[in-house]
Amino acid sequence: MPEPVLFKGARVVDPASGRDEIGDVLVDGGVIAAPRASSGTVLDCEGLVLAPGLVDLHTHLRQPGREDKETVETGCRSAALGGFTAVTPMANTDPVADNAAVIHEVLDLARAAGVCEVFPVGAITRGLEGEGMAELGEMFDAGVRVFSDDGRCVPNARVLRNALTYVSAFEGAVIAEHCEDASLAEGGQMHEGAVSSSLGLAGQPREAEEVVVARDLAVAKLTDGRLHLCHLSSMGSVEMVRRAKAEGLRVTAEVTPHHLVFGEEDLVTYDTNMKMNPPLRSDGDRSALRAALADGTIDVVATDHAPHAVEEKEAEFDQAPFGTIGLETALAAVLTHLVEPGELSLSRAIEAMSTTPSRILGAHDHGGPIAPGRPANLVAIDPTAGWTVEPPFASKSRNSAFLGRVLRGKVVHTMLRGVLVVADGKAQR
Repeated sequence: MPEPVLFKGARVVDPASGRDEIGDVLVDGGVIAAPRASSGTVLDCEGLVLAPGLVDLHTHLRQPGREDKETVETGCRSAALGGFTAVTPMANTDPVADNAAVIHEVLDLARAAGVCEVFPVGAITRGLEGEGMAELGEMFDAGVRVFSDDGRCVPNARVLRNALTYVSAFEGAVIAEHCEDASLAEGGQMHEGAVSSSLGLAGQPREAEEVVVARDLAVAKLTDGRLHLCHLSSMGSVEMVRRAKAEGLRVTAEVTPHHLVFGEEDLVTYDTNMKMNPPLRSDGDRSALRAALADGTIDVVATDHAPHAVEEKEAEFDQAPFGTIGLETALAAVLTHLVEPGELSLSRAIEAMSTTPSRILGAHDHGGPIAPGRPANLVAIDPTAGWTVEPPFASKSRNSAFLGRVLRGKVVHTMLRGVLVVADGKAQR
């Protein structure tokens, strides 16, 4: 049993209870304890923010199959250093996580790492092929609560309808969709517009996302199913989600830090670390995403942590894979580019990166409230600490869109079930 730890003099920001005040938080026996005199470790947290540990609804850990890019262990260590106490690795591994055996393998690897709780995502369709449904019930029994063919949308509306209907029988289960019409997106290297034309790169129109968002919302309305929309990038998608929520549909949505911070103009240097799917879009799209996050239309900030081998990203732009790593930079990116300028409150940022994703996932031990008897899954942050994003990372990959950027906000301590897995900014395992 871990010894008691006292977080002393922190600014406690807990959206689940509405708490935002200076105070002490005692942890004893892996849970938050009532204030009392206690021997043990005292952490001076003056000037630090203490919040519920972050929860990432969209992570790629690559294992099994691409351990050269990432493993569950290295990804979990990267997550802990970024302040995350829970992550959801996507199903597009090799073999695909479309059955309980692969789910159990990932869970066993996470338990062995012991630094971050892992909630594997199960595939909607067998082999991510978009046709026959995977063993959803078997995977639910193994602990899966989110099902997604991320990397591809479900191309057949009837299959999506069946999936939404089927998982409605599973308490807490949700279908998460990668909204992309492959016929419109095919060959696109970046957002379609004047910038793509000037760079001589094939474009992907925002309509490639929007037509699938429209279809998925219609099917969700038909089935009254729980639908989560992954990594939105388009102002049109935002408006459709806003209308759907006003109609009472059971829909949630996420946005990534890189879509909140960067835009199509950041590709003028042909930096492959800026090559994303969905692509970085226009200033108007970025402004719409920021406003939607602030007003709650978009529920969650998720990393879409997508590690790639160095040689893959150093290829010609049209040959390089899509994606950026993000677990170690996500919080600082949001603090620097949205909270510090006043576009987002600190409490709303924590809510979008911890409280709400834990609720969507059903990860009830995470996301707060910070109250006696609750599991001690916590993060302490220095919101004023400046640092330059540069390797080495805990991740096995280094394809960060934020390379060379100066960010403000650094994780000092991360606690998982009462154990400091990160202390003074250093991984303890």
